[in-house]
Amino acid sequence: MAARRNVNYTPLPADEIDDYDGLDSGRNDPRFQYRPGVYDKIPWKSIALALFLLLLGSLLLFLSFFILTGHMGGEKSQAYGLLALGILAFMPGFYETRIAYYSWRGAKGYRFASIPDY
Repeated sequence: MAARRNVNYTPLPADEIDDYDGLDSGRNDPRFQYRPGVYDKIPWKSIALALFLLLLGSLLLFLSFFILTGHMGGEKSQAYGLLALGILAFMPGFYETRIAYYSWRGAKGYRFASIPDY
């Protein structure tokens, strides 16, 4: 374990002390500005991407299922590859689509602001 260093701290000079109390004292900090319309903006591109990933993942999962059960031609290694890609596409698509659906329905705790906008 490293030895503690002996550092003598000195207080800041009075002209360098930041006495910002959250009120607008000449500065404009966007973190403290509330605009209700921000949370109501619907991220259409993100929802379209989520729906695309959901449909693509579902298609890949169905194809892998049909290959594994023998209803389609193909090798097992192809089915496992499609299964992995299907899971990778389905999971984020389902997650974002679920958030968008519950936000649209107005469920408590779900907002369109939870979906990243591109």
